[in-house]
Amino acid sequence: MNPTVSAEHPAKSQATLPGLGARALSIQGLLLIAASFLLPAAAHLTGLPVRILLPMHWPVILVGLCYGWRSGAVVGLAAPVLSFALSGMPYPPMLPAMTFELAAYGLLAGLFHERFRWNMLWSAALAVVGGRVLFIGLVLATGAAGGGLVPYLNAAMIPGLAAGLAQIALLPVVARWWVTREKKR
Repeated sequence: MNPTVSAEHPAKSQATLPGLGARALSIQGLLLIAASFLLPAAAHLTGLPVRILLPMHWPVILVGLCYGWRSGAVVGLAAPVLSFALSGMPYPPMLPAMTFELAAYGLLAGLFHERFRWNMLWSAALAVVGGRVLFIGLVLATGAAGGGLVPYLNAAMIPGLAAGLAQIALLPVVARWWVTREKKR
């Protein structure tokens, strides 16, 4: 047991919810389906710009914040691959970079919150930045960006800034509500 956590406050002994168990796995499965299919499909069907909304990123970061780094990494790794298997999206040249990016989101959000005990806001912020930096590096390393760094950033990264900021602001609130609710059950 962590010596800084008292036995009188068991809710503080664990920053995230257990990742295993029927309920936890069901919730994570639903968030995986939301990340890999439902949210991207809804965005595509309604004509909403996925580069602005980043629909796959939201549930992955949420899983990391709520269920920890292991669950976040697994959902992040699985979401783009499942999405590609179901819909053919993301485009094949982007699939490796998106797979590692999403895995980084879930892993980093969970790692900073669960292991380092940082608050959810900082955990989400560092996950968003870390995932995007990894994504840019992989896109450039694999040549998937095509025309170079500046045109790629303007086309693919700048539009998602608002969604990234919204993820940092909103996901900790949702995660805190969910974790508190589940711990009371």
